[in-house]
Amino acid sequence: MSTPWLRSARVSRPHREVGPQVSPKRKRLANSGDLRSLPAAGSGDPRRARPLADSRWPAADRRDTVFQSSRRQKRYHGDRQPEFGIRPDKSWQRVVTCVVCVSLFAVGAAHADDRTDRDKQIDAALVKALDHLARQQQADGSWGLDQGNRQNPATSATSLAVMAFLAAGHVPGEGPYGTRIQQGVTWVLNQQQPNGMLVREGGHGPMYAHGISTLMLAEVAGMTDDALALRCREALKRAVLVILKAQMVRKNRGHEGGWRYHPSSDDSDLSVTGWQLLSLRAAKNLGCDVPAENIDAAVEYVKRLAVRNRGFGYQSGSGSSPTRAGTGILCLEICGVHHSPEALGAADALLQDPLRADQEWFYYGAYYCTIGMFQVGGRHWEQGKSHLIPLLLNLQAEDGSWSGRQGQERNFGTVYATSLAVLALSVEYQYLPIYQR
Repeated sequence: MSTPWLRSARVSRPHREVGPQVSPKRKRLANSGDLRSLPAAGSGDPRRARPLADSRWPAADRRDTVFQSSRRQKRYHGDRQPEFGIRPDKSWQRVVTCVVCVSLFAVGAAHADDRTDRDKQIDAALVKALDHLARQQQADGSWGLDQGNRQNPATSATSLAVMAFLAAGHVPGEGPYGTRIQQGVTWVLNQQQPNGMLVREGGHGPMYAHGISTLMLAEVAGMTDDALALRCREALKRAVLVILKAQMVRKNRGHEGGWRYHPSSDDSDLSVTGWQLLSLRAAKNLGCDVPAENIDAAVEYVKRLAVRNRGFGYQSGSGSSPTRAGTGILCLEICGVHHSPEALGAADALLQDPLRADQEWFYYGAYYCTIGMFQVGGRHWEQGKSHLIPLLLNLQAEDGSWSGRQGQERNFGTVYATSLAVLALSVEYQYLPIYQR
């Protein structure tokens, strides 16, 4: 069954004024809404976004208010002196300037007073976490997954680390981590295969790394300089085609519309599907043409995995868990299916049976549950964050890192766990366009 495409986009609430190592002047602005609505919303820093000539990538917002205003000012005034050599009295301008400055100071003070002790704890935790991630970056710009006594460079780990810096308000080429972010993005771009896959590492599930890396490129493309942005967009076009083609592989009814470990897989699962939908959402924000029928098919697949509206299964017929519930919620919310019975039922279940630190795939679940509940909003987010945020803060080590404690997460190292923890804790900053409501 087809769902309506032209839902009205939900307007995001204002960003928090200050994030870790970020001044109010560097606040990231972006709009989001229904993945399937047209036109696509903007992505990244609107002052840096640049449309491509390729018609398949329409400019999300051709208005550049910052630069247009400065150009208009120069056009009509420039460096001309007043006529007859008489300078106008500008005392009224000084008065207005003083009033504006006092007003801004008052607003800033009010926002500072509004920040709770918990907000300050999050800020401090993120500053320590980013410092740890910076120390883990390799000389070639990559981050890796643990493999014995060394790190194995991975596009998935590098992309998660890059997004962690972006989520905390840092951008390529600026500030203390600007160069590190650029190096990470460039390293991922250099790993793209001739078939469009963004992978380097082996393993049984390259579509995981591909989806995560595609998401990162879509998020960073609007935040970087022209040359790197162009490379990101060109790579993104090829990466999105891989995802769309993989979905169209012939599958039986129970697996139609989803994704699995390989581009040629003839089955699907919720976990891999989640990363592909996040990347398509972000690519759509940037202006990529994502066909409506592909998202319709994905929505129907996720809904088929709903377990009596109390969560979502990994595959058809399997039971739910907090991690799977969070994944299913976020999948539907970012596709524009807001407050569906399936998502609200899973959110209710998460309040009754929340994610615990002793569960397998805890950090993976923290990422999806936090962002998913934030997208649902209301009491679900308020109650959910009162459990999830303290849980994450209490697990941080003295060196700023997080480490997996259960199952396979124990073998992935601190880059994986720390990046996902940062991405979960920074959701209310809303610096990443994918976090926008």
